[in-house]
Amino acid sequence: MKKTKGVIFAAGYGTRFLPASKTVPKELFPLIDVPAIDFTVKELIDSGIEDILIITSRRKKVLEDYLDHEMELESILKQESSEEKLHKIEPLNANFHFVRQREMKGTADALKLCKSFCGDSPFVVAYPDDLIFSEIPCAKQLISVYEKTGKSVLSVKELKDEDVSRYGVIGYSEKKDNIYKVTQLVEKPKQGTELSKVVSFGRYLYTPDIFAALEDLPSTYQGEISQTEPLNILAKQEKLVALEFDGQRFDVGAPFGYLTTIIEYALTRPNLAPRFKIYLKNNWERLVS
Repeated sequence: MKKTKGVIFAAGYGTRFLPASKTVPKELFPLIDVPAIDFTVKELIDSGIEDILIITSRRKKVLEDYLDHEMELESILKQESSEEKLHKIEPLNANFHFVRQREMKGTADALKLCKSFCGDSPFVVAYPDDLIFSEIPCAKQLISVYEKTGKSVLSVKELKDEDVSRYGVIGYSEKKDNIYKVTQLVEKPKQGTELSKVVSFGRYLYTPDIFAALEDLPSTYQGEISQTEPLNILAKQEKLVALEFDGQRFDVGAPFGYLTTIIEYALTRPNLAPRFKIYLKNNWERLVS
């Protein structure tokens, strides 16, 4: 099989974080001292992906700078023999490519921009708003399912006791182990009309069949077009499955989710967690009053 490539969608305006996102891409907002996009890039690299395309826009040039060498700072840190700090700014070990989405025409339009990069290789699309912490990287889990089925794969979770009307919800004909045979995907269904309680999150593995599905979209579609439409074409062709992945998903795409993710992440950091726990314990009543 062809080696899997990676794609990160990072072209959006980030309006929920204004005014901060006016000049700083939300993908670079830090979880303490680690930019959010680092977690997504490392997930792809740890999944064996070597070539990564980042879909950006005119306001996101700094993303390219961040993922490149910072020669002046590296030189200073070498002179200071600061190996620990030097290690922190070493570029991540992948081949990075960038293309701009000149108009915000939706995720289907962004997928079209991937065609020349991906060719006939499968590729994982990651949304950096969704951080997934897991023992086995989520992208690697999707690749494993693709290698077994040869089909495009959604990452999903069943939210039994939650309102799923703000998610993409799948319909399915069968479930074997943790893999669903997808029949339909509905974006943000009205409460009470949802096909199931199984929702799609921000990781997708696509086969090159997605590009044919994009070409099959009716010409009547105007404005922003989401990837839901071509995914439903694949579902009708029985070329789409979904994996209930192992791991915990965090949403850093809005202020409240960003805040809670920072707290959760801080509690995993050995250099911060002990002091932070003491702080929370000593100040809990004041903080929640």
